[in-house]
Amino acid sequence: MTALIEARGLTIHRPGSTETVLREVDFRIEPGEVVTVVGPNGSGKSSLVRALLGHMPLADGQVLRRPGLRIGYVPQRVQVDTAMPMTVRRFLSLPRRIGDAEATAVLARTGVPGLEGRQLTQLSGGQFQRVLLARALLHDPNLLVLDEPTQGLDQPGIVAFYQLIEDVRRETGAAVLMVSHDLMVVMRASDRVVCLNGHVCCEGSPEHVSEAPAYRALFGTEAQGTLALYRHHHDHDHDHGCTPHPHGADHGHHA
Repeated sequence: MTALIEARGLTIHRPGSTETVLREVDFRIEPGEVVTVVGPNGSGKSSLVRALLGHMPLADGQVLRRPGLRIGYVPQRVQVDTAMPMTVRRFLSLPRRIGDAEATAVLARTGVPGLEGRQLTQLSGGQFQRVLLARALLHDPNLLVLDEPTQGLDQPGIVAFYQLIEDVRRETGAAVLMVSHDLMVVMRASDRVVCLNGHVCCEGSPEHVSEAPAYRALFGTEAQGTLALYRHHHDHDHDHGCTPHPHGADHGHHA
């Protein structure tokens, strides 16, 4: 198989019931590809990710993974027990112990050097997400999976985090599968967008999906304006050292 991971006819029921969360979903991601899954709350985005990772039973269909596939996973939520002290260094060694040099290097790689001795509970939201990303990168993944990774971050934090993801993808060649409810993220660097609402409503390039009636029905009339905004943000982010485009009023968060 050429795909890193592929779902065929994937159907998932809500745990403990016969209610269908996803019906007959076909999905694949190729090496080096960036795919973003969007959809309203309850559309099955996280269920799709958990099924692809083998964390959720299938009512029907199958998931195929390339032999030897290494997946780095940044989950939507990680509960930190405030009653149990845990340093960043110890967290990075779960479940596989790593050396000090490896820990130092991966934290520097994700923009949070020197946090080894810090307690997880003392980290800001942005620092914690970067530590989670560092842990996901330890195994040199072929596929990086991020499930709503910027929840709770402010706008500058979101922009900085996704710039980091773009850098990681460029340097490592890993494919990236992102789940997002934030349209600002979708149009930045995705090769392909998959729009879910219990099934695949539409998929294709960001430009193609933004024009699809099903996409507009789900996200409303602001969807087209969002695409224009993201094109602008994307251009500006990579236009280092140049004068910001005059038609944008919110460049402050790029500083």
